[in-house]
Amino acid sequence: MTLLDAVVVGSGPNGLAAAVTLARAGLGVRVLEAQPTIGGGARTVEIPELADGMLFDLCSAVHPLAWASPFFRAFDLPAHGVELVAPDVAYAQPLDGDRAGLAYRDLARTAERLGPDGDAWRDLLGPLSADWRQVAALALGDKRTPRGMLDGLRGEHGPTASDLASMVRPGLRFGAALLEQGGSRWDRRFLTDEAKALLTGVAAHGITPLPSLAGAGTALLLAALAHADGGWAIPLGGSQAITDAMVRDLEAHGGTVEAGRRVESWSDLPPARAVLFDTTPSTLLRIAGDRIRPARRAALGRFRYGNAAAKVDFVLDGPVPWRVPEVGHASTVHVGGTRAEMVIAEDAVARGLHAERPVVLVSDPTVADVSRLRGSRRPLWSYAHVPAGSTEDVTEAVTRQIERFAPGFRDVVVGSRCIPAAQMERHNQNYPGGDISAGAATMWQMFARPTPAPDPYQMAEGVYLCSASTPPGPGVHGMGGWHAARRALLRDFDVRHAHGLAGG
Repeated sequence: MTLLDAVVVGSGPNGLAAAVTLARAGLGVRVLEAQPTIGGGARTVEIPELADGMLFDLCSAVHPLAWASPFFRAFDLPAHGVELVAPDVAYAQPLDGDRAGLAYRDLARTAERLGPDGDAWRDLLGPLSADWRQVAALALGDKRTPRGMLDGLRGEHGPTASDLASMVRPGLRFGAALLEQGGSRWDRRFLTDEAKALLTGVAAHGITPLPSLAGAGTALLLAALAHADGGWAIPLGGSQAITDAMVRDLEAHGGTVEAGRRVESWSDLPPARAVLFDTTPSTLLRIAGDRIRPARRAALGRFRYGNAAAKVDFVLDGPVPWRVPEVGHASTVHVGGTRAEMVIAEDAVARGLHAERPVVLVSDPTVADVSRLRGSRRPLWSYAHVPAGSTEDVTEAVTRQIERFAPGFRDVVVGSRCIPAAQMERHNQNYPGGDISAGAATMWQMFARPTPAPDPYQMAEGVYLCSASTPPGPGVHGMGGWHAARRALLRDFDVRHAHGLAGG
């Protein structure tokens, strides 16, 4: 067989980012995907049993990092035909008593809506939003090296003194905010339920007990981006648009993709000088464990997976009848009630219990993308936080939570489908037990994933891990693949520059 330069196992955003980076450097690259469709956590599919011709985002739906991540800024999605649109309200948090917190793209409008907490919200997020490039570079870096945390700022010849200086003040602000919102002082800043719940709903994306440093990091990055240039964007046509753009670029540079190609052992791989795994550490160990040194192999075996999400797709005949109409202007709604209620719910999940009132994330893509409508009918994306491995059908729990803030919701539901947490890995093996973060979102594992080794990507000579189980962690940002591919280019192929993606 012909020797390839590189094989990438897995076609999620990180795997495709790695493949694109390698192909643009002139290498022969092949991507192998076990599923019949490409994209991993960024896929859009039809569900014929729910609605003919209607498109549903299978995993991710809303993409603030698709415009803000250093990889995607270098890749330039709009230049590849992907139109990112963002509603005026990035996200909302409905509360009992006809109340709601609303995060507008306009920071001043958000502050005005929050009343007595407006200045506190502006003081916390305004500077981070203004310095979103530096904040994104810091949050999405390799968590190991200064160079790896300047990827979104530096030119092709490496970081400059100006680059370093530009990171100091945003880094200090982000660190101070992280300590405040990730610890016992998190309740001191805000007075109202609206402001407290609004930020907590974003922190809950980490599916972790709250407050926590990992949850605070998630909240600060995403909340800052909500008020920055691109807001909480949705790709027209669904998440698949991002995947398809990357595949087109890969193929334009000579790379190939094979769907329905499952890799169970090293012998299933075509010969290649480098293999990059967009997989969990457990999958990597099963396929390439005998090529990894015992100490590293043992450390990978100790990698912890986290709690889970159970997905419910709805078909609605009309919009969600939110009690506070402005909530319907947001493409993302965090449904969990007050900060105190969400803390109780996430603590229950961490203890292996199903919360009576779970934290539910809801996305209505038609708020920003009317092409997803089919007459009066529309898809509604949702998931609930549950214990890892849960087999429970959460349709009723999710419906009850939405109905609580949108009376009459049941009346507009014409169909639904639940994917319990235990079944999530059937369509994405990187979600073991329903862990959509591909690893527990603890502060230790956000920095030391998959192990504390100085290089979190190279596992052995010519073997790399590049998934969300590596820094910077979960999200559709491509950074794990970008970091790993650039190491492979330098170490295995002695390539430093390639079409704006290989870096310096």
